[in-house]
Amino acid sequence: MSFLKKMFSKKGDEINSYAAFWEWFQANEATFYKVVKEGTSIEKDFFEKLTPMLDALHEGYFFLTGMCDETTAELVITAEGIVKNIVFVEELIKVAPQIPNWKLTALKSELDIENIQISMAGYEFKSENLSFYAIEHKNYPDEVDIVIVYDDFNEEDKSVIVNGAFIFLDNFLGELNSVTTIDSLAVVSREEAKEELIPIAKLKNYLIWREKEFVEKYNDYRYTTENDSFSSLEAELTNGKPLVAIVNSTLLEWENKASHPWIMRVVIPFNGNKKNGMPDDKTFTLLNQIEEEIMKELKDEDGYLNVGRQTADGEREIYFACKNFRKPSKVLSVLIPKYDNKFKIKYDLFKDKYWQTLERFKPSY
Repeated sequence: MSFLKKMFSKKGDEINSYAAFWEWFQANEATFYKVVKEGTSIEKDFFEKLTPMLDALHEGYFFLTGMCDETTAELVITAEGIVKNIVFVEELIKVAPQIPNWKLTALKSELDIENIQISMAGYEFKSENLSFYAIEHKNYPDEVDIVIVYDDFNEEDKSVIVNGAFIFLDNFLGELNSVTTIDSLAVVSREEAKEELIPIAKLKNYLIWREKEFVEKYNDYRYTTENDSFSSLEAELTNGKPLVAIVNSTLLEWENKASHPWIMRVVIPFNGNKKNGMPDDKTFTLLNQIEEEIMKELKDEDGYLNVGRQTADGEREIYFACKNFRKPSKVLSVLIPKYDNKFKIKYDLFKDKYWQTLERFKPSY
């Protein structure tokens, strides 16, 4: 598999649904197949046509293509590890039609380690020069903290080496497993290693064991915030403007945080008061309305917990702890266009089993 590409160009405005995209693809698949099979002008005659059509559906689609065998071309739609885009990749491929001579795949699939050898900028990444160890955290026993050790590590080319190791893992573990089973990941040299090294080939089995243990421990946990207590916190930014936060203080002390391991952070910029950065009454009401709309769709009994919000210097941040990452992406994809003429809303979704991101909201005694 070769030719990873994400280009930026004018969107295909006529593509407004998954069905419309696949209808367009089917109308052009014979030409695309010929281009991929010949392998001579893939960027110009395939990528530059495919990119605007995918962008018209949703930003954040990447793709790979190549020949699986003599008669089958494969198109892999990938989120390149960006969690909030995974559900849209999965949905697109789920409704894909059967097209002769094409294999359509959602996310990068896992490969046998013997078949993986990544070459980047003069470095090779393979099972013979990669190993790993896990760091155990007494206070965070379910944290999966992995350190990858690369034999030919060169500090001057650290960014290349880290990227190469990550690509190796995507191919070895599969893209979905790579982003969902590892909480923290670092790449170091043999000299920096602090634990006994384990062959990289054993990483997959280690992660399967940790995931099974985690699911068995937390799968049935649900939480309701109906009787929780909330706290109001105030602080001052370095520029002297105030920060005001409302947080669920009961929830922040919950001992089973890891059962909701995904954090969604919604950021809503607004035109604040020049003196203190706070919203006027109309804006304040609208910001609260947006939060209520999210809560209506993401209910605590379904595994989505509104932990709190902060407002400071022309920006509202809302935090949810989530049992799963797919539905939040769907909810925000509907909400953001609805308010696009008033706010440029952004959001992140990331793994944080112990809600360390939110530690700053806990009172210090």
